[in-house]
Amino acid sequence: DICIGSRYVKGINVVNWPLQRIILSYFASLYVRIITRMKIMDPTSGFVCYSVASLQKLNLNNIEFNGYAFQIEMKFRAYLKNYKIEEISIIFRDRVKGKSKMSSAIINEAVIGVFMMKLRSLFQKSKF
Repeated sequence: DICIGSRYVKGINVVNWPLQRIILSYFASLYVRIITRMKIMDPTSGFVCYSVASLQKLNLNNIEFNGYAFQIEMKFRAYLKNYKIEEISIIFRDRVKGKSKMSSAIINEAVIGVFMMKLRSLFQKSKF
C-alpha cells in the first residue's frame, strides 16, 4: 500500500547534512517509533508512494498536522489501518538550492503533536 524511501533502514544514509541536522532527524524518527510503536525506521521521510486505494481509504479531511509531522501522521493512520508498509533504502543528499523550512514551531508540533496523536488514537478510534 505504501513504499517509503528510507534514510535509516540500512544505517544512516545522509550526505552533506550538518551533524546537528542528522542527529535531530535520526532521534525524531526514534521518538516517533517509541511513541507510536510503528516499526518504520524513517517515519519522517517525505519520499513516499501511496497507492491510490490506500489514499482513498484514509480520511484525509482528518489530517491535523501541517509541518513535517504531516508525514508522520499519514504513516501512522496507514499503520492503524494495517496497510502494508515497505521501506527501501535511499541515499539522501542535501538540497543544493533553497532552504529548509525546519523551525522550532515545526519541532514542537512533532514532539507534542505526535504524543497527542497517539493518545487520541487510543480514545477516538472512529477518527482514525
